[in-house]
Amino acid sequence: MQFREQWHRMGCFNIYQVRAWCPDFDRSNITRWVKRGYLVKLRQDWYAFSELLSQPDAPKYVAGAMYSPSYVSLHAALAYYGIIPEAVSKITSVTSRRTTSYCNAFGEFSYQTVKPELFFGYKPVSFPSGGSYLMAHPEKAIVDLLYLYPQYNTEESLLDLRFDEYWMQEDLNLDLLMEYTRRCSSKSLQQRIDLLIKTYRND
Repeated sequence: MQFREQWHRMGCFNIYQVRAWCPDFDRSNITRWVKRGYLVKLRQDWYAFSELLSQPDAPKYVAGAMYSPSYVSLHAALAYYGIIPEAVSKITSVTSRRTTSYCNAFGEFSYQTVKPELFFGYKPVSFPSGGSYLMAHPEKAIVDLLYLYPQYNTEESLLDLRFDEYWMQEDLNLDLLMEYTRRCSSKSLQQRIDLLIKTYRND
């Protein structure tokens, strides 16, 4: 109960945080609590309280907590904003650390690496039980997608993404999209963004 009182509000924690709090903590307690279903293992040395499994946004919160710095982006962010129609089962995040992936009771998680200078364009989103996670702005999710997946380089492949046409026409912040694109300093990315605008907008 003392452990729960200390860590439950965080939802997720790692063993090093626990040992900083209590240097003589017996790690076998964690193993026992996982077996009893009180805790869920996220990845090596990272755990979450099982109650988080019932919260809809928990995978996004877990994504940011167990591998940071990172922010939710790409298809997961586009689905969050309703820009693409499909529900996304894998949470894909952008990180300045190495590319990696994890699978646990909360789902599948993929982390795509960008250079530190491209780690921008996100906002904090409050999590109901406390804390927050980072979510790409919609325009940055688009830039990240076309930057990391250069195969989206034809009108047909861009249409296959099925971006919401009303959002693209009415809600897309074109100035912000172009600013984010310029900051990436990639001529090929600029070409893909220009093609995206030509494909979905009637400007």
